[in-house]
Formats: sequence, structure tokens, C-alpha cells
Amino acid sequence: MPIMRRTHRTAPRTTRATRTTARPSLKTRLLGPKRATRRPVTTTTTTTTTRTTRSTAAGAGVPVHHQKRHATMGDKVSGALMKLRGSLTRRPGLKAAGTRRMHGTDGRNSHQRY
Repeated sequence: MPIMRRTHRTAPRTTRATRTTARPSLKTRLLGPKRATRRPVTTTTTTTTTRTTRSTAAGAGVPVHHQKRHATMGDKVSGALMKLRGSLTRRPGLKAAGTRRMHGTDGRNSHQRY
């Protein structure tokens, strides 16, 4: 029985396919892209403002009703990740925004659009 030989050459097989677009790492996806550092803003003019307070008809110590919305499971998961991201990056504003999103008090769907 004759031995069959290849008549054409095939390209060597690669074990891994290379990606054409770079994918961000898990750390980058969780912490967000790098931003430029902020410089302190210097002002030359000073203005004084006076604030007036007024008491409500119901009383001074009565809390105001906060409009809540129904937070979905996606909101709760997204808020929890936001809260974790704020904790890890030491950004209290982001952490608070995650808490508000989890509790449904972030103000979405509470403003009327005409």
C-alpha cells in the first residue's frame, strides 16, 4: 500500500486566537477609566450670601416625604456594585449614589417631562 503524502503546505495552527480589539480588564471595568487629576480652583472675588429659613406649616421637625420608585433587581445589583466601587476607590459620593440606586431614592422617573 503506497504512503499518501501531502502535496500542499498548510499554515501552522495557532493555539490561541488573537483579539483584534483590546478588551478592558476586570479592574478597569469595575473601577472605570482613568481620569485626569483635578487642579484646585482659585478664585479672586469673594461674595457673601445670606440665607433665610422658613418653617413649614406642619412643624419644624417633621421629615419631608421622599419620593421613592420601585427598584428592580438590576438596580439593586448595579447599586451594590457601585457601592462596592465607591468603597474600594474611597469615593463617598459614588458609594452614596449606589445606596440611593439600591433603595430607589435616586430620583429616576420622579421628574415630569413635557
